[in-house]
This record gives sequence, structure tokens and C-alpha cells, in this order.
Amino acid sequence: MKIYNTLSAQKEEFLPQSDEVKMYVCGVTPYDHCHIGHAMSYIVFDVIRRYLQFGGYKVKYVQNITDIDDKIIDRANQLGISTRELADKYTESFHEDMRALNIIPPDEEPRATVMIPKIIEVIQGLIDKGYAYPAQGSVYFRVRNVPDYGKLAHRSLESMMAGARIEAGAEKEHPMDFALWKASKPGEPSWSSPWGQGRPGWHIECSAMSLKYLGDTLDIHGGGQDLVFPHHENEIAQSESFTGTKPFVKYWLHNGLLQLGEDKMSKSVGNLITIKEALDRYSADAMRIFVLSSHYRSPLTYSEEALEAAERGAERLQQAARSEGGGEKVDEKIDIESYRQRFTEAMDDDFNTAQAVATLFDLAREINRLSDEGYSVAQGQQLLLELANMLGLTLKPAEKPPLDAGPLARLVDATAERLESVGWKRLDEVRLTIKAAGEPPLDAEPLLELLISLRNQVREAEQWQLADMIRAKLAELGIALEDTPKGTVWKRKR
Repeated sequence: MKIYNTLSAQKEEFLPQSDEVKMYVCGVTPYDHCHIGHAMSYIVFDVIRRYLQFGGYKVKYVQNITDIDDKIIDRANQLGISTRELADKYTESFHEDMRALNIIPPDEEPRATVMIPKIIEVIQGLIDKGYAYPAQGSVYFRVRNVPDYGKLAHRSLESMMAGARIEAGAEKEHPMDFALWKASKPGEPSWSSPWGQGRPGWHIECSAMSLKYLGDTLDIHGGGQDLVFPHHENEIAQSESFTGTKPFVKYWLHNGLLQLGEDKMSKSVGNLITIKEALDRYSADAMRIFVLSSHYRSPLTYSEEALEAAERGAERLQQAARSEGGGEKVDEKIDIESYRQRFTEAMDDDFNTAQAVATLFDLAREINRLSDEGYSVAQGQQLLLELANMLGLTLKPAEKPPLDAGPLARLVDATAERLESVGWKRLDEVRLTIKAAGEPPLDAEPLLELLISLRNQVREAEQWQLADMIRAKLAELGIALEDTPKGTVWKRKR
């Protein structure tokens, strides 16, 4: 297996320290509902975790919650509630989203506010070693004491200064020195420390958490490309300075960013679609297919068309995996090992999920073809489910509300009127069927089957306008018809 390491800017053979992969992924700052940019990142790292486990590794997966932050403080003040109440509310919202997306929970999910003792220990250690200094109740990290500062971003200190939003602080020795501990301001949550009341800086939280739960050296550290600098760069500097151990992380993995039009999707900018909004319209499988059909390091542009295409793709895979079709012939025509090899070769090449997803669709196409030819395809379906599960796809049809009989009954009546207007010779038969299907209480499914039957009859009579009318009206009710070699089938649209 080869994976792209941001630190070396090239693909490297994956050689973890042991058969247990130590993996840390930056979590959320819970001050609002999560958007689909978050979904992209956590789907990517969920799949990487799943594939490592499939490859025989144990994975210890740690993901933090940054539950104290300027944005949390500002939002809590706006709403007139405590930072704890705000963070708890949106942490639970985040957990709901992750469950809905079929993302495996982390083994450890520490919150910044419960890590204060460890954070203070690390900061004091950095002061003792000369890498940090107190100033007016805050503590700053000396970036000039780290000769290789900038190695993850592949930039010099001078170039980083040119493009950085430098944190204010007249008491700092150097403009790029960053806060490990922030002196408290009136009305803000704070904790006692050797330097006075205050709260931790953003970067030190992740270092303290990863050191506590995973040790001095991690195998994989993940996050979005927007975290390379300054967050991950600063993590490296403070962690390696505190422990004296290099590297802090063997493999740095960064996913591309989700864009809405020309801009990155961002809570702070406000150009976002929440995960909940997206899942109201599309299935979790569709969301995953949308994300995984591109390479994880590439940017991804959100569009309704792309999600709708992903939904149709999810339905094709579901149909191939769950159909009861097929005959008595043995499915020896499906080269099971060939498909498995294509899938694993794609994933072994820096988790190329786009090729892995393409393999699933090719397998589904062959399952459907052989099933239509009368072959049993049980082994192919079993493989499809196994490989899909590795990508976190359930291939289970989404639960949808029951059909509403009222609109269908009205459509049946309207169809009968249209049939009468063209002198349909079998109208008495239609009326009898309508009466049987429409006796109270109305049952929606017989009405739908009646409409499909009527459409098939008028198609045979070459009454194309009537047939198209039935299909279009059903589409307005959220029911799609598909004409297959085995007859017309219907399915609910989300």
C-alpha cells in the first residue's frame, strides 16, 4: 500500500510502527450544525480506517472536539447561553449526522475542556525547554527556536508571514509566535494555570490529546487541506519540541475541500448546506458515492446534479445487490477474484476510491446482465455487498413514507375520463378495477398497479400521449416508472 504524505509531498509505502495503526483526525468546533464539507472529510477518513481494518490492521482512531474557542464564545454570547450548553447541543447534532452517514465512532473523542491538566503539563514542559514563554498572562511558542518550522507547508518563515493572518499580541517576541495559553478576558470561560486564569490555544489541544491517547509518534494524522498551515504545522513544532521525538507523525493525510461555486464551503462565511439539509433530500449512500467518486485529495464541487447522479448510482447498486432475480445456472461467469483485485489495487494506490467505486458499478452491471440471462448471481452479490461495506455503503433502500392513496385515486379518475374521451373500448373493465381498488379504506398500492397496467395497455394501443400523461403525473407524485425487460417497475423518488 502506498499513500501520499503531505510532509514528503510524495507517495510512500505504508509502514506503520506496529499492527495497530495510531490514527488521529481533527474534529469539529461545535458552534453550529455541520455542513457537507465536514461530511466529505469524515467520510474520507472513515473509509481509510475501514480499509486499514480490512487489510488486517487494528486501528486506534482518536478524534477531538474543540469545545472552547472564540467562535463558540461569540455564538454563545449572541444566543445568551453558556458555552457548555452551546457546545453540547451542536456536539450531539454532529453525532446525529455521523450516525446518519454510517460513520464508525472514534475509539476516543476527547473534549478540549476536559484536557486542561494535560494541556498545562505540555505547555509547562515547553517553557522549561525554552520553546515557550509567558507574557502578560498568556503563553506563546517561539517559532524561531524550531529550525525546520514550515516543513509541512513547505514554506519558509518569511513566506508564511507574508500570507498569514498573524495573531495579535504586542507582548509577542516574534509576529509568528502563536498562543499556547490565552489570558482570560472579562466574561469568558477560564481555568486556573501557573500563568493566571485563561484558556488553551487551538493548536495545543490536539497535541495534548494525541500525546495522551496515542503516544509520541502517530502513524496517520488527518484533516482538511485548510489545516496544513497554521494548525498542523504548529502541532508538529510544539509536539516534537515537547517530546524530543521525531517524527510526531509518520504520514500526514489531507483531504481536498468542498466548494460551493468558486468558494470553499465554510460555516464562518455562511455559504453552506448542512448535512441535515442534504440528508433530507439524498440518501447516505448517495452522499458517500458523491464524495468517493473523486480522489480524496482533489477539490470537490457541490451541485444538485452531482448528488442526483450519485442517488441514481446508489439505487443501481442497491438493485444489483438486493434483487432476487437470476436463474439456476451457476454464477461462474463472474470473475470474483478479478473484481476483488481491481478494488484492492485501487485502494492500495493512495486510497483511490474513484476507481474502487467504478469497480462496484462494473460488478453491478455484470450482475444485472447475467441475472437477465438466467444465471444465479449470489456470489457476485455477496462480493458487491462486501466491497461496498468497505466504503461504508449499506446498499439498503432508504425508508420512505407510505404511498398516499388520495392523489393516486384522483389520478385514476382523471385517467378514466381521458380514456372515455378517446372512446376506450375496455372502459367497463377499467371501471370495475377502479371500484375494486378504490373501496374504502383506500389502498395505495393497487391503485398504483392499476395505473401501471393502464399505461401498458394504452402503450400497446399506441395511445402515446395518454401513456406519457400517466407517467408524468406519477413523477409529480414522486413515483418514477422504469421499463425493464421484466416489465414496468416503480420506485419512490426522494
